[in-house]
Amino acid sequence: MRPQEEPTHHPWSQPAPHPGLLVCHPSGKLDGDPGSMWQPTPATDDGHVTEIIAGLYMSPLEILALLAAVALVVARWLPPAPRPRVTIAAAAVFALSTIVLGVVGFRWQMLPVLIGAAFSLLFALTPLLRRRSGRPAWRACWWLALPGSVACVGIIATSPVAAWAFPIPTFPELSGTFAVGTRVVQWTDPHRPETFTSDPNDHRTVVVQLWYPAQKSPAGAPRAQYLGRTEHEARIVSDALAQGVGLPAFLVDDVSQARTHSVFNAPVAAGSARFPVVLFSPGSGGVRTQNTAWAEELASHGYVVAALDHPYDSAAVVLTDGRVIKSATASSGDADKDEKLAAGWTAIRAADLSFVLTQLGSLDGGEIADPLTGRLDTGRVAVTGHSMGGAAALQAARQDRRFEAVIDLDGFPHGPASPSLDQPTLALTQAITSGTDPRYVSRLTDALNSSTATSYRLTIPGAAHLTFMDGPLYLPPVPSIVGSLGRSKSPRVVAGATLAFLDIVLRDQPGDPASALSAYGQLTVYHPNAGH
Repeated sequence: MRPQEEPTHHPWSQPAPHPGLLVCHPSGKLDGDPGSMWQPTPATDDGHVTEIIAGLYMSPLEILALLAAVALVVARWLPPAPRPRVTIAAAAVFALSTIVLGVVGFRWQMLPVLIGAAFSLLFALTPLLRRRSGRPAWRACWWLALPGSVACVGIIATSPVAAWAFPIPTFPELSGTFAVGTRVVQWTDPHRPETFTSDPNDHRTVVVQLWYPAQKSPAGAPRAQYLGRTEHEARIVSDALAQGVGLPAFLVDDVSQARTHSVFNAPVAAGSARFPVVLFSPGSGGVRTQNTAWAEELASHGYVVAALDHPYDSAAVVLTDGRVIKSATASSGDADKDEKLAAGWTAIRAADLSFVLTQLGSLDGGEIADPLTGRLDTGRVAVTGHSMGGAAALQAARQDRRFEAVIDLDGFPHGPASPSLDQPTLALTQAITSGTDPRYVSRLTDALNSSTATSYRLTIPGAAHLTFMDGPLYLPPVPSIVGSLGRSKSPRVVAGATLAFLDIVLRDQPGDPASALSAYGQLTVYHPNAGH
């Protein structure tokens, strides 16, 4: 269910016309000099899926099969002398490449190539077989063959389009100095009954994935599976995510095949340095891995990121005993009732975040045996979230002052607006348009404007709601869905703005957050309310 949780009911994907820096005083007056347009740093997107050619989103073998299928169609229009040789060679290459693809993994995007080539083979080989049997060869008139050839090429051409629209995600290279390790832990809160079930002995359990600065792994070390600890778990999660948005599961099959930059259970980075901690809550129906590119980038810069699965809210949560908990949240269709439901679910998520912070403190202190013991700086903790997770981050910060900073990634605030925030807060949003739900801007502005700490709203030009997660890496590049920043640039912009904020407010690095953030878009600064 997504009651106002995702303000994308009215897309806001158009960039603001003049991104700049605006300063908002308690009076509401705006002043300040215009900031500069965001200037992205050129970067490649080569990723770790080496069998896929960047930009084409197809492997060399798939491209070979595609070219062979096209050659079969073209052979019909060649002069009589070379026609048999080209037909036989193209058929042989296509057959061999298809057999090998069947062994290493045949992607659904290649089905149009298979269909188009099958029709072409039928008409290309028939004259050759008739000639070898001594019968006169028969070929259709050109005006009959032309529509068929065009249709075959059209069918075959849908394969690269499908591969481009639904690729295997390739994660942008990390810009930090640390390698990244990851692992998954599961914790049960003995003091909180599970409200989604009627079993009095069922207590709230959360699954948490940690990304942390690690020692560099050997070149051949396997990279972590995306979406799960195993391919089986990744497939369960990808199927549940597809079901949650009404897509056929096969469209996102490739997502579960992706590999990330991190290495499971890699040794923690050498030394005794303690790393600031960033907790993350996903959107409604989202999963702990949905912001992996963002989490890995932060970890490469010396942060430990702890992302939560919220059972009965996340699309699918696989527990250590193998049980799978699917989402039990659903919209009622009544706006007032949905608002109350969303507020309740946000409160549960906020409690999850506080519980996980407590567990991380126990882990760091040695009460929970862990390689990260003694390496977490639990005095410097930020709470973050995307969409409903952003609303949960705001509520967690209001209730738990152990959180030193807050980042809301395009989240519609739910629940009580008091007490006021007293931590520096950054809200990243899409461009605000006339189609934007006015309650979103109003609630967010009220939360930031009433804060006792300086807070910021950064509107990123070209962003859409799913820009703030991994969606641009594997969904069709439709601006209204994933924004117009591009597949590799989207996670870089979001992570860059996040780091610019956290490095100053959490690590006390020199600099002004307003100056650092204004390079990424249109910034509004909310100074502490004089009434607090």
